Amino acid sequence: MSAYAADQRTSLRASAHHIGALTRRNLMRMKADPESLLDALLMPILFTVLFVYVFGGAVAGNSHNYIQYMIPGLFGQIGLSLAMAVGTGLNVDFTSGVMDRFRTMPIARSSVLVAKLLAESCRSAVSLVILVLFAMCLGLRVHTNPLNVLATLGLALAFGTGMVWVSMLLGMAMKNAQAMQGVAMLVIVPLQFGSSTFAPVHSMPGWLQAFTKINPLSSLADASRALINGGPVLHPALLALAWSVGLTAVFAPLAVARFRKRA
Repeated sequence: MSAYAADQRTSLRASAHHIGALTRRNLMRMKADPESLLDALLMPILFTVLFVYVFGGAVAGNSHNYIQYMIPGLFGQIGLSLAMAVGTGLNVDFTSGVMDRFRTMPIARSSVLVAKLLAESCRSAVSLVILVLFAMCLGLRVHTNPLNVLATLGLALAFGTGMVWVSMLLGMAMKNAQAMQGVAMLVIVPLQFGSSTFAPVHSMPGWLQAFTKINPLSSLADASRALINGGPVLHPALLALAWSVGLTAVFAPLAVARFRKRA
């Protein structure tokens, strides 16, 4: 039976059961291997300390002002970094033979990817909560309300979801994990530093400002600042959501098709 036929003959109820079982499997693997969670647990703390105390004085005059500027922008950066790591793990699963086991099971092939996405969303949510709590210990103040903070987390998770699909497609396209890591850096670095995450856009040269205006991390950073510090939020939030939905709509079908072909 072809992979496509297997997906076609699997009912929605059965697919939901498969996704739930595979998600639980992925979460149990994380629990059994705490080292796999180190990046999610330590990345928010390291990024916050390094950027606040290295660039805070130069960009905003003092660390306190920079915390209010940079931390909201860091939500998208955390989600991006964690999302791109998923492709490396998926590539390793193929080369280590894990996917051969799934190939012999009567399950929808797409459920394997969706389960990875859900498990990664849980990992990202933990990382974002750590970021908020640690930043508040350093002086971050929410000038709006707790619901706005939840909305900020939701936007970051939505963007991370779109980037997970991109990462999984790249992970299946690359021949090995090292190649995937190299491509991931080529994606991450321009997006994170060519955005309004760490410095105001007006301080950049004109050609770079043009890039930052279409960079989804800039829209997400601007929306997050408005939600936490106050200010116009509708336009940047809609742009961030549009990017998230667009990335998912384009890359999710491509990733599933690639997975069916490879698996």
